[in-house]
Amino acid sequence: MIIKKLEVGPVMANCYILGCEKTKEAVVIDPGDETARILLSLADSKLKLKYILNTHGHFDHVGGNKAMKDATGADIMIHPLDAPMLQQLSMTSAVFGLHVENSPPADRLIKDGDDISFGIFTIKVIHTPGHTPGGVTFNIEKRLFAGDTLFAGSIGRTDLPGGHFNTLISSIKDKLFKFDDDTEVFTGHGPETTIGNEKRFNPFL
Repeated sequence: MIIKKLEVGPVMANCYILGCEKTKEAVVIDPGDETARILLSLADSKLKLKYILNTHGHFDHVGGNKAMKDATGADIMIHPLDAPMLQQLSMTSAVFGLHVENSPPADRLIKDGDDISFGIFTIKVIHTPGHTPGGVTFNIEKRLFAGDTLFAGSIGRTDLPGGHFNTLISSIKDKLFKFDDDTEVFTGHGPETTIGNEKRFNPFL
């Protein structure tokens, strides 16, 4: 599997490209900004985008949805509890002094346990609320794309609208910590980590 990581936008959010080497189908997780870079990276690997996957609805993770969909026609997927946030991006980003275009509505609403297939791979959706009500983690072959749920040595903030600290801790401990210690975690900001590292060293957990 092809995995590419790009840090995009003023908040340096992590955008991930996952590609199938056999079929050249790909998904993009959290295209928050700098869509020209994301499209160029897809083209460099001769990948055809099938889906745009959003871990949650904050503007730094979904701000490029419109441009990516306009350029590729790929379907946008998000959990229903965060779907309304897609039409509020211009308002929420303005609070931080930024301008982000509203996203088109989701083409598919995804929930806990859903499968998303591209190429020869299948992604399993895990609902991990707490940072936002509709936050999800994407699990593919012992790799967790956790958005802003879990970071290396930290956790997602819960002081924004819809955030809830106890819910976030439960999502991490009851869902993500069930995976083997060597399971890789690809975070929404900062470096990658593993479940084992976070069990042992994360001061919040």
